[in-house]
Amino acid sequence: MDRGGRSPWITSGEEMKMSKTVLVVDDSRMSRMMISTIIRTHQPDWKIMEAEDAVSALKICESKAIDFATLDMNMPGMNGVTLGIELCKRFPSAHLTMLTANVQSAIRQKAEAAKIGFIDKPVTEEKIVNFIRAEVST
Repeated sequence: MDRGGRSPWITSGEEMKMSKTVLVVDDSRMSRMMISTIIRTHQPDWKIMEAEDAVSALKICESKAIDFATLDMNMPGMNGVTLGIELCKRFPSAHLTMLTANVQSAIRQKAEAAKIGFIDKPVTEEKIVNFIRAEVST
């Protein structure tokens, strides 16, 4: 909240007023809950879907379109970059970001090459808010 008690995500732009759908993919239940809570706090009208792995995420996306996604890098089975590439094919206008403690430059380069943002863990409210704000304003 800013000094006036308003969410820092609320803007006068039409983009922020529209309902969005966010997919949160992380094998850690705690991480999914935290990210979802942050988004829900700032954008209570946005729909949030959660998946514990890439297979579950792709299944959800068979029947639902997404506007945003946060992806964990290291998950059982398919990793976050591979999932992100698949999601970009299905939803070319979606805004994706990788959330990971794995800060190796090779991982970062793979994410950037796939047009996937990159946020270092630990996840904070400020990092999630900044990601969404930056993507909405583009």
